[in-house]
Amino acid sequence: MTLTLPTWLTLLRIVLIPVLVLTFYLPWQWSNFASAAVFGLAALTDWLDGWIARRYGMSSAFGAFLDPVADKLMVATALFLIVQGHPTPWMAFWAAVIVGREIAVSALREWMAELGQRATVKVAAIGKVKTVAQMVALLCLLYAVTPDKDPPRPEPWLGGPLFHIGDWLLAVAALLPLWSAFLYLRAAWPALREGERRS
Repeated sequence: MTLTLPTWLTLLRIVLIPVLVLTFYLPWQWSNFASAAVFGLAALTDWLDGWIARRYGMSSAFGAFLDPVADKLMVATALFLIVQGHPTPWMAFWAAVIVGREIAVSALREWMAELGQRATVKVAAIGKVKTVAQMVALLCLLYAVTPDKDPPRPEPWLGGPLFHIGDWLLAVAALLPLWSAFLYLRAAWPALREGERRS
């Protein structure tokens, strides 16, 4: 199996996950900036690997499998860190909705693939809006939230505004997936019912 440049970028995104955790917990004044920068680099590779794969025809089956896995691992890790740094009920709720939706949709896609109907649940335009809102929200919150303050409070330099921007965008990123999950389920429902009749 030959690894293409987009696949290497996806693997880099996975390697950056422990780096994100390490920088988030470093007892340094600028650790919040470093963790936000690591996440920003990961988000950049997410866009770049897709662009290179489309622009230069470097798509591969392994890359298509690995890319969403890397995305979900990075997002879930960032959410867990943010909830630990700012453990409020609403923050935990939004994180649970986002992670739960990703698990449910992944399971739905797997089921549809077994039925030969994977194209039925392809990514909709609303999913791209959700991704942008989610990435910006996590970037803001990783900068604004630090785990070593009791009680947790935003960073003094733009931490307050960025925290509120990230908080609202995270709510948007949690609510939009619920709508897109409904669209996925509605599109897949006829095939699911047909599969139940055959089984």
